Amino acid sequence: MPELPAQGQLEPAASIPARGQGDPQCVPVCCFSARHCRQLPQEDPSLKQHLPPQKPTQPSLPACSELSPPPVPCCGFAGDAQAHALLTCLQFPALLLPCLLPWCGGRKGGCAHHQGGSQGRSAQPSSSRHGLSQLRNVAYSDAIKQHQKRLSAWFSHQPNEERQFGPSFSLDAVHVDPVIRQSSMEEILKPSPDLTIQNQLQQPCSRVITLQNLFDVDACGRQVKNVVLYGTVGTGKSTLIKKMVVDWCHGRLPRFELVIPFSCEDLSHSHAPISLRRLISKKYQHLRDVVPMLGASNLKVLFILNGLERLNLDFRLAGTELCCDPNEPVPSSAIVVNLLRKYLLPEASIIVTTRPSAVRRIPAKYVGCYAEICGFSDTNLQKLYFQMRLSQPGCSGEGSVSSSSGEQENLVEMLSRNLERHNQIAAACFLPSYCWLVCTTLHFLYFTRMVPPSQTLTGIYTSFLRLNFSGEVLDSTDPTNISMMKYVAKMVGKLAYQGVMSRKTCFSEDDLQQCFEVEMKTESELNLLEVFRSDVFRFFLTPCMQPGKEHTFVFTIPAMQEYLAALYVVLGEKKTLTQRVGKELSEVIGKVSEDVAVVLSIISKVLPMRFLPVLFNLLKIFPRYFSRLSGKDRDAIAHTMAEELFKEEDYYNDDVLDQINSSILGVEGPMRHPDEAPDDEVFELFPIFMGGILSRRNRAILEQLGCSIKNLAAFEIAKAMKKTVIRKSRKGLPPSELMDYLFFLHEFQNERFTAEAIRSLRAVNLSSVRMTPLKCSVLAAVMGTTCHEVEELNLTSCNLDTSSLRILFPVLLRCKALHLQLNSLGSDACREIRDLLLHEKCVVSNLRLANNPVGEQGAQLLAEALAGNRSLTHLSLLHTALGDRGAEVIAQHLAENQHLQELNLGYNSLTDTAALRVVEVAKKHATLDKVHLYFNDISEDGKRALHSLRMDRDGVRALVFLTAGTDVSDYWSNILNVVQKNLPFWDHERVRQHLALFLQDLESSRRQTASPWRKAKFLRVESEVKKMLGKLQQGTL
Repeated sequence: MPELPAQGQLEPAASIPARGQGDPQCVPVCCFSARHCRQLPQEDPSLKQHLPPQKPTQPSLPACSELSPPPVPCCGFAGDAQAHALLTCLQFPALLLPCLLPWCGGRKGGCAHHQGGSQGRSAQPSSSRHGLSQLRNVAYSDAIKQHQKRLSAWFSHQPNEERQFGPSFSLDAVHVDPVIRQSSMEEILKPSPDLTIQNQLQQPCSRVITLQNLFDVDACGRQVKNVVLYGTVGTGKSTLIKKMVVDWCHGRLPRFELVIPFSCEDLSHSHAPISLRRLISKKYQHLRDVVPMLGASNLKVLFILNGLERLNLDFRLAGTELCCDPNEPVPSSAIVVNLLRKYLLPEASIIVTTRPSAVRRIPAKYVGCYAEICGFSDTNLQKLYFQMRLSQPGCSGEGSVSSSSGEQENLVEMLSRNLERHNQIAAACFLPSYCWLVCTTLHFLYFTRMVPPSQTLTGIYTSFLRLNFSGEVLDSTDPTNISMMKYVAKMVGKLAYQGVMSRKTCFSEDDLQQCFEVEMKTESELNLLEVFRSDVFRFFLTPCMQPGKEHTFVFTIPAMQEYLAALYVVLGEKKTLTQRVGKELSEVIGKVSEDVAVVLSIISKVLPMRFLPVLFNLLKIFPRYFSRLSGKDRDAIAHTMAEELFKEEDYYNDDVLDQINSSILGVEGPMRHPDEAPDDEVFELFPIFMGGILSRRNRAILEQLGCSIKNLAAFEIAKAMKKTVIRKSRKGLPPSELMDYLFFLHEFQNERFTAEAIRSLRAVNLSSVRMTPLKCSVLAAVMGTTCHEVEELNLTSCNLDTSSLRILFPVLLRCKALHLQLNSLGSDACREIRDLLLHEKCVVSNLRLANNPVGEQGAQLLAEALAGNRSLTHLSLLHTALGDRGAEVIAQHLAENQHLQELNLGYNSLTDTAALRVVEVAKKHATLDKVHLYFNDISEDGKRALHSLRMDRDGVRALVFLTAGTDVSDYWSNILNVVQKNLPFWDHERVRQHLALFLQDLESSRRQTASPWRKAKFLRVESEVKKMLGKLQQGTL
């Protein structure tokens, strides 16, 4: 092969990818521009071996046979060599282009003759480059468009945690850019302030910069090429990079023609040497035609290196050699180093994201701009984020867009007011990650209507940690390679657990140092602690915003303290020194026991040493004995869970779901005075999180985070819980505590355990618990694990509505006594109740609907239910606004019912006609023997007519007044008890009038009787009525 021109004298054309190979290679055929070509020998064996075989039937350039070739051929070929080269160019059009372009010129359809002279020769290279550039642009444009399409689909992909916001959510629709502040190496290297004066909320400053301006010229007028974007965990680095890539894909980042993102975590797992071009082609195969031009054209390229802390970079020449060839295979870390050195592709721009502890791995001379992500340091950004997230059309779930739009606006308004109070939540939402957690929790609390719920609260917190810590190692340079979440569970979990046990939420600097530094003994441990403080500390702990506690720290979200405390206990980190040493010793003995057994068996055959079998048995006994001790540890975990779940001092607090709601949205009303004694801290989520962490799904996610919980451990803890949790639940719990217990069973996600626990509950009393759709779903899911009949379900004053009844429908079918008083259930809800009573599997025998606005329409639906029901024996419609027409409708259908025994129509504004009509029908009923008609508008004539009824003669008792002729009614105490219970919900003036009528009737009947015994009974009842009237007038009822 003759000598080719030296490097720098040639202008190489576009390299052609070799067939069957992934890495582009240059075809060794002379294909340079005309001014650098030399004439080759006619018979060059080295050239022939690279030329394709010549087909004998193929004509030799017939299209050019009539042309007048220039005196100097464009490539200088002669004879057969020239023909072979041209045939090669025909098979490779990219090779033919540089040869034909000097021949083709201004005449349409022909070839231009060579004109000679300097002018003609100088025009040929520019014409060649112009034509080649046009064809290149077409190929590049198609490849880059395909690249943009794929990147957009890739980076717009929603993780499972995001899909709960509905199909309308996307990164373009919901994104708020965090505050980015220009920084410098001096600010990064300066000593960190003491923990007590750390200022989490960054104050507004003049050095705020936008993402689009990061690559502007610096203060010296030089173009910035390398940018380091750093921030602590949770500030939104990855999301910001995703948004940047999506913006470029949609043409909103015109500064760069090509963007190539890389994950440093992926690069850290690549150990084999690889070239830059091969690396790009391997990850983005659609760029294989563009990759050869990197460095050979003016293509404006941006490399994105996300998560630089995962790479161990060495910028010393002795550690990483120089490399300027994109085709040279080197380690992936060497590629990154030489890109940042600007020795490899010096014209490329680079943006690096990293945590603060890894910023110093890049020498400052290689960085043009430092920028710190400060999160949502402005509360207006937080409000904007919440408004965009919570106002999404798909946020409220399917089929509830119109009905929930007002609720969405109300949530945004309450959340905004709570942020304006400079509450602790404003400090938490400084991190965009916690804004996501707040929105997800509110979505869970307000828009969950599925049975069973698709999520658990523990699952939300576990997924939240996975989004922020998945695959994260605390320090990649540390040989232990401990996962970040494992370190947090061990260190921060210990602090959280100590706070829960001591009922403390605020921690001083001494508390932090005692928890974090007391066990630091090696240099490696101190280095890990320094990295934790730099990168992770602010994610979990933030300065307290309460007056007088500025120098203390609290957990960013109160529930996070209980979650980490639960994780600390369940992982078994709560061990004494003896237990830790015993565990390590047991593992060592267990590993060597098999080898020792072989050695002892051989020695015992040679030497008659009787003590060797005894020694061997002792070695086997110790691991077994320690396993029993570890089993006792799991009993202790179950005992701790039961003790915390059923603490009597927490019996009358709000249920945990209402507590979470209040912690996010705040409590409406005057703020607490600084001198006022605070309420006792409540940690009722702690045992619930312990149960939730043991669920299979959460254990699988925690396994990905480096926090392993074995199946055997979870099984043994659940087995131990049956002895403690179920036994204590049988003692009877207040309504709010019972709701917490049901929520615990839902979070535990163990169907067999839940079924056994529910069978032990014969009566479920949830009165006065605000039954949101989520709580109804939890109740339906937990009760749905069994098919047993429930003796009583009390849902009095639970804010139920039609959707709640629809969710609870399968549970209501199995309840014998069903209490639905004081729930504002109207005619729409009566439609659900009608379907319930007409269901073939309905076992409801006692239904109480008192103090609900049933009305005439509801009465019509209930009357239809009465006609077809076969289980109902007691029905209370006390104070349900029936009126005469509603009562008459019920009377019309009453004859078709053959099982009703008692009907309460009191306080429904019935007149004589309607009351007598009901009683007349009741007289003919086979089983109905008692009708309540007190507190109705019945005249004296109607009263006398009703008094004339006798059970032995007419077969029905009409309870109208406290008297029965000249005697006191046997049901006077029942009537007064009903009045006493319902006074807070009734019109006091109307009750006073009716009580006055009762008193007049008692006095009149007492005067008519001569029996001293009866007079005494009248006086006793009169005194009870007078007491009630006196309290009513004083307003003490």
